[in-house]
Amino acid sequence: METLDKLKILADSAKYDASCSSSGSNRKNKNHGIGNGSISGICHSWGADGRCISLLKILFSNCCIYDCKYCINRCTNSVKRATFTPQEVADLTINFYKRNYIEGLFLSSAVVKSPDHTMELLIQTISILRNEYHFNGYIHCKSIPGASKELIDTLGSLVDRLSINIELPSHDSLKLLAPQKEKSGILDPMSYVSNGIKRNQLEKSKYKPSFVPAGQTTQLIVGATPESDLKILKLSEGLYQKLSLKRVYYSAYISVNQDKNLPTLEAPPLLRENRLYQADWLLRYYGFKASELLDETHPNFNHMLDPKCDWALRHIDKFPIEINSADYFTLLRIPGIGVISAKKIIRARREFLLDFQALKKLGVSVKRAQYFITCKGKYYDKVYKFNENFIERNLIYQERSTLPFPQFQQLSIFDNLLPTKEDKIKCLTGSL
Repeated sequence: METLDKLKILADSAKYDASCSSSGSNRKNKNHGIGNGSISGICHSWGADGRCISLLKILFSNCCIYDCKYCINRCTNSVKRATFTPQEVADLTINFYKRNYIEGLFLSSAVVKSPDHTMELLIQTISILRNEYHFNGYIHCKSIPGASKELIDTLGSLVDRLSINIELPSHDSLKLLAPQKEKSGILDPMSYVSNGIKRNQLEKSKYKPSFVPAGQTTQLIVGATPESDLKILKLSEGLYQKLSLKRVYYSAYISVNQDKNLPTLEAPPLLRENRLYQADWLLRYYGFKASELLDETHPNFNHMLDPKCDWALRHIDKFPIEINSADYFTLLRIPGIGVISAKKIIRARREFLLDFQALKKLGVSVKRAQYFITCKGKYYDKVYKFNENFIERNLIYQERSTLPFPQFQQLSIFDNLLPTKEDKIKCLTGSL
């Protein structure tokens, strides 16, 4: 099979893996090589400065020995199969890079013959890029669950970021849909990589190769199993706290196989995926805990409101908040005020007391915040009453409207609940 034919098959097979990002690497160009994986250089979709940056995202092979029921590449599926050679992937990457098509590589693979054998193929590929072609650009690679620690060490010294995908959020779901995989075979390597990253940071030396300098990520499939948003979010919280993961990615389940143990969905649960991403930002940057956002009586996110607005309405007794006296972490709890806006407010308050006009001049959006704050003890002029139902109706309408100050509208069970363009931007910027 020709290399380009393989590329068509294996690039298409890679689209289901969402755990691909690249911010945080500081690999520099050296020894007259080509490419650069510095912080501002490479990202799969959006850089920290808002630029859209591309990686070559492919599978090394889709010839899998496993029969995971949710996966398009399961061994019992009748699909076109292909496997690259290490030299082919290296040549593709360099040729695409020289043509300015890409700035880095995301390489994953199905399990070929065994986890160790697959890891050896990935290591051979990246060794050619690093040592023969002197490619110093960004490389993100998927580590294969069940591979030996020696191979993880070798791969980790060659790449910028590793991902080990959990995919299913509980042991029971793993047994039901991916019985050939073991929970320990996924979590133990993640813990090993996490410890290796910490050890590398403590033992930094110019004579020692860095180990996964851009950290590790994972992916969770949303909607293939019955776990609630609360269970998924608690799992993510534990991964951030215990394993210092760089990012948890959520992938709405896409029905590609027929099986009695799989749900029948008319469409992927994109809104649910969107809500989990929003909540993920709240965990990482806003000081929220999973148990605050959801609980056993409220185990799933509100489809009509983002998690921060939903939390605020369920804790309406904590509002309104006076903008001129609240501390930084309290400001972060106000819907509509993000990390950047909170810092602007803190700095400006040192010079003068803020009113709503001053907030607008600072670039702080009061579209949602107006319902939850006071300035100099006064409400926003159009918020004529501090009432939970009044606020909720206006916030829900704001979610689906572009009007500067939307009025009430009767809600319909036929409202489009898919994520809007604004929803997606919020997930990328983290401004909730």
